[in-house]
Formats: sequence, structure tokens, C-alpha cells
Amino acid sequence: MDNSDDTTMKTWQFQHAANHLDEVIRCVLHEGPHAITMHGSPSVVVISLEEYSALIKIRKKNEPLSVFFHTSPFQDVEIEFARSQDFGRSEVIL
Repeated sequence: MDNSDDTTMKTWQFQHAANHLDEVIRCVLHEGPHAITMHGSPSVVVISLEEYSALIKIRKKNEPLSVFFHTSPFQDVEIEFARSQDFGRSEVIL
């Protein structure tokens, strides 16, 4: 496992991860997502079921749209809307 920088995701070489899957799972559950590399390149990310469920949360049938937005994992993301001051072309009268 590569822990070179605490700000980056921890990575495992595929063969090591395959031979130590129980350790990979324990680490993911306690530390968060981990990457697995194949031939030196990041190939997959292992995440907990809880994180996966939050990422794929979709609106349930008959669920009010307001509930969907209220429970969205993106509810705290602020979006800045800028309105164009351009009023288009001037009217030309011939």
C-alpha cells in the first residue's frame, strides 16, 4: 500500500490487494476510499456500501421532489448564478 501523501487516496497494487482483500476492506471501512492500480495506473476505487449508496441515491417512486432535494448529498453545494447584462441586438427600424 502506498501512503506517500495524506491528502491523496491510498493505493494498492492489484496483486497485493487481491492477496489481502480482507485488509483492503477493513481499511476502506475505517479510512475511506482506496484505489487499486494495475500496471502502475489507477484502475478502480473501492468504497464502502454506505458511500456508494449516498452516491447513487436516486429519487424513489412517489417521493416528493422536495424530499429528494432535501436529502441530496449535494444540498450544501453553493451554485453562483450570474445573469448576463447583454440585452441583445438593438431594434433596427427601416
